[in-house]
Amino acid sequence: MMRVASIVAVVLSFLVIQLGAYTRLTDAGLGCPDWPGCYGLLSVPQGEQIEAANQAFPERQVESQKAWNEMIHRYLAGSLGLLIVGLAIGGWRHSRFVRGLTLGLVALVVFQSLLGMWTVTMKLNPLVVLAHLLGGFSIFALLCLLATRLRQAGKRAHHANSLAPAGAKRILLVALIVVMLQVLLGGWTSANYAATACVELPICESGWSQRLDIKGAFSLPATADGSYEYGRHDYQQRMTIHVFHRFGAVLTTIIVGLAIVQLAKARRTGASIWLTLLLTGQLTLGLVNVIAHLPIAVAVAHNGGAALLFATLVVLWARRSKPLIFGGQSNG
Repeated sequence: MMRVASIVAVVLSFLVIQLGAYTRLTDAGLGCPDWPGCYGLLSVPQGEQIEAANQAFPERQVESQKAWNEMIHRYLAGSLGLLIVGLAIGGWRHSRFVRGLTLGLVALVVFQSLLGMWTVTMKLNPLVVLAHLLGGFSIFALLCLLATRLRQAGKRAHHANSLAPAGAKRILLVALIVVMLQVLLGGWTSANYAATACVELPICESGWSQRLDIKGAFSLPATADGSYEYGRHDYQQRMTIHVFHRFGAVLTTIIVGLAIVQLAKARRTGASIWLTLLLTGQLTLGLVNVIAHLPIAVAVAHNGGAALLFATLVVLWARRSKPLIFGGQSNG
């Protein structure tokens, strides 16, 4: 039962991540101007409730589609939180690692809920949005790690230790760090509405190097009304953010490519093929985002690919670095 629940949690957390991206890309992050409800209700206002909601929140008139995008995301996130609490309760029958991991996930979910609230109350502050994104990715990655551990329960430690080559340990760690930094750059790009700042390849429009504003791009801009909706950076700052994300993509390709080579040399065919597919897919989706001017479906898929790449590297590195996590007996 615990193994099945962990797999359900992995799938649900991925859906929450994707719905979060869809909410962000459809400008629905403030579709409900309060938290945890929506215009003081448990659901999106309907019928006569809309007029009352508009009077209560005159600065944010009801847009039903955006409000539903936000509330469905919240409903699923709440369901995931309850499932993780259930995993933590069930985890007491398992190893010390599983107990610690599930309790850590509960703590992370609580903090993630606070970030979700602050995203609304601080009106899409880019730092909060970025932290919320990374929190979602971290929950997904740790759930993947938990599901992998439970699948390996009862197997011998030496078998787990063979899951990744010794020579790949260092490059997997470097790849994980680089991908995490690239996720942060991508999140900063999205949170500051800089995804369409450059529409030419390979770097940006002509003269981009003379217009870089690194200090402004990576600082929090002032805002008169306290809202960061639609972004507050000027064009040069958004362009700088976008350019750094593209450079990050180049570095990520090189480092993850080296990790793929190491895994292939050690005959870890499945891992190397999976990483190759993820990396190729991310590069393709990134190019389509630029060429087609950020179609929502492609942008959401790009977000999902980043989550899968990050989680895969977390699991691969953990399997190499902490082999006993994946071996030993379980009590349930």
